[in-house]
Amino acid sequence: MVPADQDGGVMRTDPLVETVPGLDEALAAVDSFDQALVDGLLRPRPDRAAALAEFGLAVAGTPLAARVADAAGRTADGSADEDDFTALAAARTALLGSVHDALMSRVGEATGRPRGVAAEIPAAESRPTANLQAAARSWLADLARAGWQGMDHDVVSGAAPVVSAMLPDPVLRRLATLLDGFAAELAASCPGAALERVPARRWADLWSRAMLLTLPGAAEVPVTGTATGRLLSLGVDLHEHATAVQAQVHAVFEPADGTAPRLVRAGMAVPKPDTVVGAGIWQLLRPHMSLLAAVGEGRSMVLDAMPVTGEGDLIWCDAHARPGESADAFVTARVALPTATDAVTAPLDRHPARIAVPVFLEGYAAQQSDDVLTFTVAGHPLEVDTDRIPAAGPLTPEAVAGSGACIALLRWDAGRYRLQPLAVETTVRKKSVALHAGGWAGGTTDKAGARAEKAATDAVAVLRERAGRLLRK
Repeated sequence: MVPADQDGGVMRTDPLVETVPGLDEALAAVDSFDQALVDGLLRPRPDRAAALAEFGLAVAGTPLAARVADAAGRTADGSADEDDFTALAAARTALLGSVHDALMSRVGEATGRPRGVAAEIPAAESRPTANLQAAARSWLADLARAGWQGMDHDVVSGAAPVVSAMLPDPVLRRLATLLDGFAAELAASCPGAALERVPARRWADLWSRAMLLTLPGAAEVPVTGTATGRLLSLGVDLHEHATAVQAQVHAVFEPADGTAPRLVRAGMAVPKPDTVVGAGIWQLLRPHMSLLAAVGEGRSMVLDAMPVTGEGDLIWCDAHARPGESADAFVTARVALPTATDAVTAPLDRHPARIAVPVFLEGYAAQQSDDVLTFTVAGHPLEVDTDRIPAAGPLTPEAVAGSGACIALLRWDAGRYRLQPLAVETTVRKKSVALHAGGWAGGTTDKAGARAEKAATDAVAVLRERAGRLLRK
């Protein structure tokens, strides 16, 4: 990428490899709390009680200091209540938020792009859902008291009635989905006492986020405006699970009023049968988002008053969009991306794992060592996360290794920055071609993709026929 302030130079990588002051200390404080959650907060061991006190000191000098110190003290003596656990979850989230901000500051130095300004968030409206949120908070508190090693099916199953009651309410569905997935993951690991390895960071992340989403208004994502102009896709980030799939399109939005372009996202998630895999998953997503067809065809989209959040997430509705002219993602990456304003991060989304910043690279040297692919960019190595390349597209690790230009998401994972390829320019049979992770989003004539599509069509037809038969009965 060629940032505007670097006189035509390539993307800087030195800020991405330098030590970030205070990062290790912040993560160590988070780890101390996470280990306390492993054992349980009902009656912490003396060493865990001391760690909780140290955790409280990590937010000294902040508005949370006094409240968290009291909560840590009551937790250490076994008298903590749900409000105390909420305060501890808030402190943990704040610490990881500070890590996120420090890492994003380095990303900003590397890309040279301007940062967006947070929009004013309207006050949350009063809603008659407090009882359900309180019930969810009560279950999460019971879970924290038991700890990951003390949990059993009786404790975990307490989430089921809460989730069932929340799902019909669109505003609470975000929290309900989180609780449902979290409980399913815990149930698959019960009893906790038999676990050889506990994913302490992951489960503490889910627990903390769920605790804060039970607070009034926290789960709502307010729409702060509308977008009218041209949408130029950069690539598709695909997330596939056994029972659900999500496609998130990263794009540059050029407002019709001539103001500065900015980075936005448009996402769609749908449930899926576990028999639909590979390229077949696009069949489940396409009916809900015309943008995917445009991505597959290499076209822009023209938006008219598309709802958008302050964080740059388009609330996609096909009624507010129509296909535009042809648009090459690599032209967009070379011309429009360097001057686009980066999206703002919502307060509860400030977490290192949520970092996913579009970047453009070329002129790098690729090295393959065992299973690790590395791009040397501006004299510094960046590891490429080829495991994130989806099977539902023509992009392959081999194509990435032989590429000369790459559109990627810059992420932070396991203590270092890594690249997730979205598209590459490479040479196939002496011809330069572009391969995209979302290249089959709108359909494909590729033999492998077509076979997967046909298999998925057959599987979906059988499932629909069986579902219809059950409904008729």
